Amino acid sequence: MARKLAKRSGRVKLAAGALALGVSARLAAQDPAEAPPAPRTTTAPSAPVGAISRSDVDQKALQDTVDALVACGTRHSLSSWDDATRGIGCGRDRVLARYRAIAAASGGRLEVVVDRFEAASPRTSDAPARFENVVAILPGTDAVLAKTAFVTAGHFDSMPSSVMDPKSDAPGADDDASGVAAALETARLLAGGRYRATLVFAALSGEEQGLIGGTRLLAFLRERGLAVGGFLDNDIVGADPAPGGPHRVRVFSGGGPDGMGSPSRDLARAVEEIAGHEAVRLVFRSDRLGRGGDHLPFVEAGLPAVRLTEPLENYDHEHQTPRVENGREYGDLPKFLDFRFLGNVARVDAETLRVLALAPAAPREAVLTGGVTPDAKLAWAADPDSERAGFEILWRETTDPRWSVAAFVANPGETVLTGVSTDNHFFAVRAVGRNGARSIPVAAEPKRPAPKN
Repeated sequence: MARKLAKRSGRVKLAAGALALGVSARLAAQDPAEAPPAPRTTTAPSAPVGAISRSDVDQKALQDTVDALVACGTRHSLSSWDDATRGIGCGRDRVLARYRAIAAASGGRLEVVVDRFEAASPRTSDAPARFENVVAILPGTDAVLAKTAFVTAGHFDSMPSSVMDPKSDAPGADDDASGVAAALETARLLAGGRYRATLVFAALSGEEQGLIGGTRLLAFLRERGLAVGGFLDNDIVGADPAPGGPHRVRVFSGGGPDGMGSPSRDLARAVEEIAGHEAVRLVFRSDRLGRGGDHLPFVEAGLPAVRLTEPLENYDHEHQTPRVENGREYGDLPKFLDFRFLGNVARVDAETLRVLALAPAAPREAVLTGGVTPDAKLAWAADPDSERAGFEILWRETTDPRWSVAAFVANPGETVLTGVSTDNHFFAVRAVGRNGARSIPVAAEPKRPAPKN
């Protein structure tokens, strides 16, 4: 009987869904038509050749990285930086060795840097403490675009049940050896290629002590003269315990004013478009409720930054000192990970960074006008680029989550969408390369009045 009721319930839900779609389509047909001219054909292919496939990912290397970091016992940021076998310094050494091996295989094009610094936070008892980030940089080949970096990272520090306890075991397999493994594998997959923009692969410390590593990474990149084109933060990306897997990785992104979106949200849409709807689940919030990650300093700086996290977390295996209580096992251990899923995440990272680093620079100064008129007018600027095919004008209903292409134009300047209301849609512009790579969209916003003195 229960099975029959479940089947009947499923049929009711499907019928209700179909009815809702039918009603939506019928209601939409009652609205005035606002179709822009058909997009002009571009000479650019739909996507750059040479896509990273799942079979390119070395799943064993991912597991080896996680196992090597877990073997350090704890990687608490306030543990020893000088002990080669236990503590945060052990984690740094093992990450550093892997990045150096990738750099050697790249013919020395990948530069590996240990960035040492001090910082204080409530989770260092407000006293300055030592931290180190390991950063690998693959310079871009384009003289202009090389000043923009597309970044991926995970944090190699870990914590037990108490964030102030540097002595207890804190294996941190999922949080966040998995994210470090994904960043390392992304570096391996891309280090042999040539990209117009610069690529950065980082392993950060101090995340559990207050996003210290991410805050420092932003400052480090600025010191190197690099603007951040996009940041993928891999944090807790190693497990997929729910039945029916593999499931999609969640990509968290915060929004902007008036529902218009934000650079981070348009980066998230780009990740989904590049990696595939079947691989990525968009979550339109900056992070999980009441929690944070190393992408947030970038978000707060107005930069495109998102967080990748596994589909459904098991809190028994995060921020827990390993133990068994009442027959229930706690602890962030490798046996609870799904390396097939982690390999999927690494593929998402690598293909996203590859395409974005091959794309022309994103447009700038995108402005929307045409209020109190029947037409939408978009204007934007862009520097000359012989590898650019043109620009796609994007639009969406204010209630739609994704962009559609409204028109293609060859040159920057102003474009008019005749008969398209500025009230009913949001608009954006993105650059399209002759190789098919597309930049992150830039929202066209109304010009804000200058602030009064």
